[in-house]
Amino acid sequence: MKIFLKTEEEIELMRQANQLVGKTLGELAKHIRPGVTTLQLDKLADEFIRDHGAVPTFMGFPNPYGGPFPSSICTSVNDCVVHGVPSKDTVLKEGDIISIDCGTLLNGFNGDSAYTFRVGEISEETDKLLRTTRKALYMGIEKAVAGAHLGDISYAVQSLCEAQGYGVVRELTGHGIGKEMHEDPQVPNYGKRGNGVMLKASMCIAIEPMITMGKRDIYLKPDRWSVCTRDGMPSAHFEHTIAIRRGKAEILSSFDEIDKLEGNIYKE
Repeated sequence: MKIFLKTEEEIELMRQANQLVGKTLGELAKHIRPGVTTLQLDKLADEFIRDHGAVPTFMGFPNPYGGPFPSSICTSVNDCVVHGVPSKDTVLKEGDIISIDCGTLLNGFNGDSAYTFRVGEISEETDKLLRTTRKALYMGIEKAVAGAHLGDISYAVQSLCEAQGYGVVRELTGHGIGKEMHEDPQVPNYGKRGNGVMLKASMCIAIEPMITMGKRDIYLKPDRWSVCTRDGMPSAHFEHTIAIRRGKAEILSSFDEIDKLEGNIYKE
């Protein structure tokens, strides 16, 4: 395992890349409604990212199970946990949820963030899933301070979500991030307090709870990318990129643009 500590100059470059991700997600939020296809959202994201001087990191991302990722964002609808491939045939409808994972490469550094959006009005139980998953993200971030351990983050996410009866996906994790999209260490959403790598100031990691309404079991669809729940129950995914600091983590990505459009319904 090789963990890269970032300089302040590098963290600033990472902030710029991550702020662009936040702006991209905010732009997409304006277009998420019944009747829109995930391919339309992908084209909007690709144009927005490139117009701001960056490239979409996910486009062409290698896949150990097959060909490179064909799109600029991942669009995971309802029971799709992550890595959903945008398509003209996937049309959003009232009551859906869609998790959009977005990455940018700007000035040599990566930004990475994800958000699960409502499509119109959703059910109360789905609303609770989204609220719990987003809360778990911020609870994990609270534990991400110098001197703590990765397991402290993992336990915070797992304990909250399993207490609500939700599944915590084991096979997929958060990760270190910097010049590469995926760096060491892996950041699981389950674990024991005090276990794992000790966190050091200037480490940069992406924390991303992937939480299911039913069981945590998943499978890979024939497209070799889309990961879905085996029981067909909905899944939520929220992600921030952060810099480890002494006392309090620094969130480099942002949900601010989305919160403005959604009326700040979460109010952390």
